[in-house]
Formats: sequence, structure tokens, C-alpha cells
Amino acid sequence: MRIIKLNAINSTNTFLKELSAKEAVIDYTVVQTDYQTNGRGQIGTSWSANSGENLMFSVVKDISFLGFEQHFYISITVALAIIKTLKAHEVPKLNIKWPNDILSENKKVCGVLIENSIKQNKFKDSIIGIGINVNQIHFENLPQASSLKVQTGKVFDVDEILFQCIENLKYYFSFLESGNLEVLKTTYEKYLFRKNKPSTFKDIEGDMFSGIIQSISQNGKLQVLLEDNIIKEYDLKEIKLLY
Repeated sequence: MRIIKLNAINSTNTFLKELSAKEAVIDYTVVQTDYQTNGRGQIGTSWSANSGENLMFSVVKDISFLGFEQHFYISITVALAIIKTLKAHEVPKLNIKWPNDILSENKKVCGVLIENSIKQNKFKDSIIGIGINVNQIHFENLPQASSLKVQTGKVFDVDEILFQCIENLKYYFSFLESGNLEVLKTTYEKYLFRKNKPSTFKDIEGDMFSGIIQSISQNGKLQVLLEDNIIKEYDLKEIKLLY
């Protein structure tokens, strides 16, 4: 496993994309930084973290074995790898807030950004950006954010968390590569935040409505039970689950 460590960078995902455009990059090549000047989250959101207190890295994975319709299984695999890592450190009450935010006691401790590349009408590889709040304790103007230290009262070795994340990514990607999709989906749904609980959502027009999360579809859409026993599927940009 190749690890490239940088003091500061605009984005580890961007660095790894540019590197893979210039040279052949082997599976599980990692770019890690102490500080990102332009960290990104899903749908154009930003990810900010104090320098040196957290784990920010990107890893490349060959996904040429996957069909386009199976793209969400990358999110499932990554989320489960992070859950497995944090469970080993007794981080309490872990959940996955669809699609792949990791929560501890309803507080966000980890965000994920997945960017897939396509070559000759097939998946080529995936650059997986992971940001875990590890030892940071103050989150200004971010009431839903927390860290492993805040949640457990312990100080963590950031490098140890990194190595465990990579090992657990390998573990769950082995399920994906062998086609064991049902185990991945079932395990993911077990951790799905607010599953089977009445919840409030906001749609793309900004209107709020109530529903109950049932599951996810095979292509990763959120299945929500609405009034009159109607189950409707929502894509990532179509719905927001409110805390």
C-alpha cells in the first residue's frame, strides 16, 4: 500500500485524480493530509477540519468489475468499512445517514465523497475521500458535528485509524468483488439512520413533509413510506433528511 503524506493540500481527491491522470496508480494508493484548504462533501458542500487533529485522506480503488447499476454499492462498502473501524474503538451508537455520513449518537463524525471515473463506457476506478473528526473538540457553527474524542473521551492515533480503515475497505470490497451484494445491502440497512421511525424531510422545492424510511433500492435511492401507504423513492438531490 502506497501512502503519500502531505502537510496541506486543497483537496486529497483532486490531488489523487491529477496523479492518476499522469501515471498508473495501484489499488489502495492513499493520499493523506493534515489540512485541506478546499475539502469537499456531497453535492458541492464543504468539509472543514482543524489542522493535525483529524483524518483526511483519499484512496483509489479499481471498480472496473462493477456495472453502472451497482454504483451505490461503493457507498455501502465505504460506509460499512468506516463503521467497522469505529466500532473497534467503541465509538457509541453508530449509524449511517443516507447516503454515507457516519453518525455517533446522532452527531456527524465522518463524511465521504466518492468520485468515479469512466473509460470506454465502463467504470475505471473510484476515488474515495474520507474525512473523520478524530481529536478535534470544538466545531464552531456546526451544531451537528462531533468527533471520536468528544464521543468517547479518548485521544486517538490518527495513523492507526487510517490503517484500520484501509484494511476494512479491503475486507468489504472483497464482498463486493465476489458479488455478495445482499449481505452488503442488509448490513448497511441495519445501520440506516432513522429507519422505521417517523421523520421530517425537505424536498427539492424546499417543502417539508413527513415519512418513514423503509430501506434503499438496489441503485441506492431512499425508499420512504408516505401517507396512504405509498412508498416513494428519492435520489440524493431530491430529498434531505432533517435532524
